[in-house]
Amino acid sequence: KLLARGYARPLLLLRRNMAPAKKIQKKKVVKKFAIDCSQPVDDGIMDAASFEKFLLDKIKVNGKVGNLADLVTVSREKAKVIVSAETDFSKRYLKYLSKKYLKKQQLRDWLHVIANKKDSYELRYYNIHDNEADEDED
Repeated sequence: KLLARGYARPLLLLRRNMAPAKKIQKKKVVKKFAIDCSQPVDDGIMDAASFEKFLLDKIKVNGKVGNLADLVTVSREKAKVIVSAETDFSKRYLKYLSKKYLKKQQLRDWLHVIANKKDSYELRYYNIHDNEADEDED
């Protein structure tokens, strides 16, 4: 019935005249993020190795924990934890995991996560000393 109405023939003509679809290859983009834990590690209240292990255990790739494969690597240089990813990975997710670790270690009351560069975070103490000095002056 479609041939009688003239529908199928124009579709076949269009298909022959179209150029073949080109396959676009994506470049592998490696995103590197760093979390600097030097202040709490120097004071001895936090261990960078346990933080690295926590990230290895908790990072999700494609919705699954422990699915890092070769897409995400977590390494440590002294008190700096470096996460490099060949897949879509957000810096915000690292902040979320860092805060989760601090909460688990009961350090959240003293430390907070601050972005010091475009691709890195830093764990710092809250500035309590400034507030106490201001209260004493009043």
